[in-house]
Amino acid sequence: MKIGDKVSVVDEDLSGIVTSVNGNIVVFKDEYGFTYQYPKEKLVPKISDLYENIKIVKKAEPKKNISKKHQKNALVLDLHFHNLVKNPNDYDSFERLFIQKERLLETLSFCRKNHLKRLEIVHGIGDGVLQRMVLDVLESQTGLDFYNKEILHHQSGAVMVEFH
Repeated sequence: MKIGDKVSVVDEDLSGIVTSVNGNIVVFKDEYGFTYQYPKEKLVPKISDLYENIKIVKKAEPKKNISKKHQKNALVLDLHFHNLVKNPNDYDSFERLFIQKERLLETLSFCRKNHLKRLEIVHGIGDGVLQRMVLDVLESQTGLDFYNKEILHHQSGAVMVEFH
């Protein structure tokens, strides 16, 4: 530090211009003309253009990885027949129900194998044959809870399954 430097006092709201340096003691005047004496280790230089030439680098915020078993969204299984096969008109009603039941059992097995916590089964609203089959299959399974997705328990088109 030399005479004419701007300084600030550490841990105090006080700054000024150095008027003299006597060994370890620095004397400075504040903006009102008052004189202060402090040891050098209690002062820091006040350089206004200190950070002007430093380049600011913006880094991308790291993306937090979430494992599949902790995802909030449930796996969705849509049992509408046109989503399961290419030519839905080539099958009779028994074959349709059998294919839908097989897909349901495969998906339940997949969820258990991959430790998924939730599964949403969309069966739609109809005459209730598919809905009854889904409920029969779920009732025969262990280690899971299920409930209608809609608030009104009658005529809901989906069932939510939660695995233990």
